[in-house]
Amino acid sequence: MGKLRLASAVAALVAVLAITTSADEGADSQPPNLARRPGGVSWPGFMGERGDGKSIEVGVPSSLPAGGLPLVWQVETGDGYSSPSIARGRLFLFDRRGDRARLTCFESETGRELWHSEYPTDYEDYYGYSNGPRASPVIDGNRVYTFGVEGRLRAHRVTDGALLWDLDTTARFGVVKNFFGAGSTPVIEGDLLLVPIGGSPPGTPKIHSGKVRGKGSGMVAFDKRTGEIQYAFSDELASYATPVLADVGGRRRGFHFARGGLMAFDPATGKLEFHHPWRARILESVNAASPVVVGDTVFISETYGPGSALLKLLPSGYEVVWQDKPGLRNHSLSLHWSTPIHHQGYLYGSSGRNSGDAELRAVEHATGRVVWRQPGLARSTLLLVDDHLVVLTEYGRLLLVRPTPERYTQVADLTPRNEAGQPLLQYPAWSPPALNAGLLYLKGKGRLVALELIPPR
Repeated sequence: MGKLRLASAVAALVAVLAITTSADEGADSQPPNLARRPGGVSWPGFMGERGDGKSIEVGVPSSLPAGGLPLVWQVETGDGYSSPSIARGRLFLFDRRGDRARLTCFESETGRELWHSEYPTDYEDYYGYSNGPRASPVIDGNRVYTFGVEGRLRAHRVTDGALLWDLDTTARFGVVKNFFGAGSTPVIEGDLLLVPIGGSPPGTPKIHSGKVRGKGSGMVAFDKRTGEIQYAFSDELASYATPVLADVGGRRRGFHFARGGLMAFDPATGKLEFHHPWRARILESVNAASPVVVGDTVFISETYGPGSALLKLLPSGYEVVWQDKPGLRNHSLSLHWSTPIHHQGYLYGSSGRNSGDAELRAVEHATGRVVWRQPGLARSTLLLVDDHLVVLTEYGRLLLVRPTPERYTQVADLTPRNEAGQPLLQYPAWSPPALNAGLLYLKGKGRLVALELIPPR
């Protein structure tokens, strides 16, 4: 078994070097800007530029069309929960068609396909969910990266789709198949591509044994140009949360809500600063919502057991500001896979493990006090733009809500509908919304739509 793993790793490295040597020309230059709409701000990865679900674009009209937002374009999609990423007039969609994973580059304003790249995949979900990718594409200049549900990490050139490097992280790090495959979106930090891997020693049993242990690859930093490993640390296993990078206390820090809890680390060196255990006792549970960093605090939440906690970051270590008490009924937020959004001292998020018990809530950030609850929306994902919350429910409803602590205030129901009056987006609409140049991109089962939320000036 060990010899097979070694041979696979060597073969993967040879492939990386061969591809990089032949295709990397021009990958450091910015691609031509295809955008024509003014005022666009890149949405280059999961939940935007900073991974917080906030857009700095402005101009949401005070009077919205009664029939819903104008549909600019739409396209059929394959399997997967990956959300689109957009920059410089290009939209990247990562999905699965049959037995092949596909990265497609579209003109973001027209939906015209520019190129696509595929590779074979045989991933099968343990629980019968989608067999497609979970992680979003990551755009960095003239490179775009994908992390497949089976653990395939690839870099392409933005302009023409040329493959720059390709690494099978499952084989390289001995990853034991997780409950729902690989699902954390990588992040860029300078010349590094940071990826939560969570590999294990040879001979480790399946995840359902409860005996899976890590082996130093809870977080791995790759050279973004070549795919070569720069550092790796932590015996943590992989989760479904995306790492968050932020400037705190005058220095750069990284935060990742891994399977067993929150890791804080130096993203330049890989030095682990602290680990805060936070995981449900039941085996079949996951951490999926990304950390929310506000000032010198970091918020984490899950839905299977302990709930939420707010930590204050110190020059060395941390202290707990507040945390939910044991017992599922008393949690401030119980976040399944939707990351909350902080706005003016309050957290807004979809709390609840299942569709029927999910509520949109507003929670006082400093104390964890729930200030309002809105049931009946099922599980939802959020985006904040121009003092509005864009709320996409898993059944395809699209709502515009005012983020105020006083009460739930719905501004408009903007649900896109087909000719029969049914929601255009079908369950499960689990991918968070994306926004670029006033166009709102939403994804449901088998469909991606582009709607005009902010008209050009």
